[in-house]
Amino acid sequence: MGFFEKLKQGLSKTKNAILHRADALFRALGGQIDEEFYEELEEILILADFGAETAMEIIDTLRDTVTEERIMDGEAARAALRRILLELIQRDGLELNLSTAPASILVIGVNGVGKTTSIAKIANYLKSDGKKVILAAGDTFRAAAKEQLGIWADRIGVEMISQNEGADPAAVVFDACAAAKKRGADVLIVDTAGRLHNKKNLMDELSKIGRVLDRELAGADREVLLVLDATTGQNAVSQAKEFSRSAGITGLVLTKLDGTAKGGIVFSLKKELGIPVKFVGVGEGVDDLRPFDPEEFVNALFE
Repeated sequence: MGFFEKLKQGLSKTKNAILHRADALFRALGGQIDEEFYEELEEILILADFGAETAMEIIDTLRDTVTEERIMDGEAARAALRRILLELIQRDGLELNLSTAPASILVIGVNGVGKTTSIAKIANYLKSDGKKVILAAGDTFRAAAKEQLGIWADRIGVEMISQNEGADPAAVVFDACAAAKKRGADVLIVDTAGRLHNKKNLMDELSKIGRVLDRELAGADREVLLVLDATTGQNAVSQAKEFSRSAGITGLVLTKLDGTAKGGIVFSLKKELGIPVKFVGVGEGVDDLRPFDPEEFVNALFE
């Protein structure tokens, strides 16, 4: 099964929540689109976790489009909604900026969102693209975090740099930077502790890691990716807001889209934070996390 088919399958819960109800609305339209239609469609979007603010903006844009284009039938209204959703998430900054060698990816997120497996899947994706990848086991706080990442490293065939549990994460990153330069790596991916995002010590730790990367990989490109669990809905937006205040996030990794009817979170995140979703996950397999393609995403919802 190709990734687009997996994406369509993975988004089926969201599609059922949004478009099956929305399509009934569109089919019921006669020759007039009234306020009741807009109110019902807004409710559908909110239930699919677009968020109230984002849903309201989409409805306002649709209302303006219907007026300007003199849309009178459901099929044309549906096509207009599709264009609006695509435009909302089709912005710059979707590609990873990893032009230097070595470049680095700092991966952050609370425990339980799928951070470690996402790191492995991103490493596998980059490796399949011909890049030499090294992992840094910077989560020295959680028991067995290093072992879990090590299993993935062995499975996909990349090197991992680690120290003992409880070691200073910045020291691990220092060693990993040295290894990346010595071995001619293209990308260094750094795992970090997944403690609660409102804990000051975590933010201090991230700042310390950042200073090590600044010093040891001076001038190198760096991505800071926040991993979020799509099944948590608007709580993921709250997490992203907290992290974005301190961590300089450059992109989001949205996992477990196949397990939720809350796929509207993609639109809410983009609208409220302006941070691009760079990867989406729709399964447990090592190939089931892929770069986010807005057109493919919207097509999967509507087809």
